[in-house]
Amino acid sequence: MLQATTLKFLKDLKKNNNRPWFEGHRKQYEATKEDFLAMLEKLIAAMGSFDAPIAALKAKDCTFRINRDVRFSKDKSPYKTNIAGYFNRNGKKANGSGYYLHIEPGGSFAAGGIWMPEPKDLAKIRQEIDYSFDEWKKIMGNSAFKKTFTEGIKGDALVRPPKGYDDSNPAIAFIKQKSFIVTRPFTDAEVQSKNFVKDVAATFKTMKPLIDFLNAAVE
Repeated sequence: MLQATTLKFLKDLKKNNNRPWFEGHRKQYEATKEDFLAMLEKLIAAMGSFDAPIAALKAKDCTFRINRDVRFSKDKSPYKTNIAGYFNRNGKKANGSGYYLHIEPGGSFAAGGIWMPEPKDLAKIRQEIDYSFDEWKKIMGNSAFKKTFTEGIKGDALVRPPKGYDDSNPAIAFIKQKSFIVTRPFTDAEVQSKNFVKDVAATFKTMKPLIDFLNAAVE
């Protein structure tokens, strides 16, 4: 679980997204950061029970800076109004598929998969879906998977089939995808629940067959 003060800080930051306010509330930010890291350490330990390499990760290496990169953005707000963690067995900056947790008042969610992979990796994923469509259908059709990820695979998709495929391919709806992401939302009350770590870990465990499929494709 996360403390109510963590969500309050993020709400207040959204209303006061400027450096003077942030510096005046740095102690609250540090407390928010520590609360999140403590929760992530528990989550990593729980994930290690079903994805052993994840257990070797350190929470501080799975998080992102609060500062936004505003160089190419019209929005010059200096800070993110969320905190997030990404868990990939090969590290935060590794290619491939991983697990993601996003905490934002009114918009928290757990997600996983691979977002906009490099063309060579995208081609491998499409080929693997085509060659192993029975396995893919088994993952997509799993009852727990469908119940947890009600929107199915998300992300931008092509209008036309990519080169080498046609609309008659039974897997074409997935082959057209440019990203392969599943998500599950969490309410603010759920984020603050004593069962939050357990629920997020269960969500990640349910998506693990997808993570494994995508990683096998690109590796």
